[in-house]
Amino acid sequence: MIDDIKSVIEKEANAVQNIPITKSYEKAVNLICDQIHKQGGTLITSGIGKAGLIALSIATTFSSTGTPAFFLHPSEAQHGDLGIMRHNDLMLLISNSGKTRELEELVSLSKGLMPDMKYIIITSNPVSPLAVNASVCLLTGAPEEVCPLGLTPTTSTTIMTVIGDLLVISVMKKIGFTNEDYAKRHHGGYLGEKSRLQSNQ
Repeated sequence: MIDDIKSVIEKEANAVQNIPITKSYEKAVNLICDQIHKQGGTLITSGIGKAGLIALSIATTFSSTGTPAFFLHPSEAQHGDLGIMRHNDLMLLISNSGKTRELEELVSLSKGLMPDMKYIIITSNPVSPLAVNASVCLLTGAPEEVCPLGLTPTTSTTIMTVIGDLLVISVMKKIGFTNEDYAKRHHGGYLGEKSRLQSNQ
């Protein structure tokens, strides 16, 4: 079992190291900064299943680091939650296949409400419908899942999480997010206390 565990770690680490890093990241970061920080929009993340949970995590991390964001469930969007969208908002969608029906419908519905709505897609499939029509496409490198069946989202979700971190950290640096800014958003807990201590040094 120990050897199997080490093999899983090695495979996932290799997948992270092989994430395709292109100028699309710079484009994505600039788009987020322009739409959210210059034009006053909100970053809307979405996905279904495990990708949806990652999209939720990315939204909360962005919000806690100075970029207003929320998670929109693609199914709930069809039952009224779409109404939360405003001009200058930007969507960040996660779909390993790039063909998730619920996300394709979300894009169509959002453009019916906000024709100028732009979106960034994190996917493994550069020729998928969501990728082809995206403002920016960030590829995962299509790593093989470490699941012994080759089915359960494992390696792919690790990569999605890392790509989310890359975007968050890059935006933080671009907007000059400080310890003081962090402390204002984290009143309680260890991190709030630590950020206040660091801002006073």
